[in-house]
Amino acid sequence: MANTKSAMKRMRQNERRRQRNRTVRSRVRTAVKTARAAAGSGTASAVAQAIRELDRAVSKGVVHPNTAARKKSALARRLTSA
Repeated sequence: MANTKSAMKRMRQNERRRQRNRTVRSRVRTAVKTARAAAGSGTASAVAQAIRELDRAVSKGVVHPNTAARKKSALARRLTSA
């Protein structure tokens, strides 16, 4: 347990941020999983949605830009090969 007032405040801030980041990361994972599983006509829209979620996570600082670029590239490769 934290001792100082500033450490207590940092704990509260970190917990709020952890919850926010967890939500964003979960949305990204779900969108990417849906895009990978999508087949047929809905593939392009699912990939576009996953890319949108990845970009949103990068702008919020939850996902590193290179990680998002790697995932977007992999999705695009799957889209063009299918």
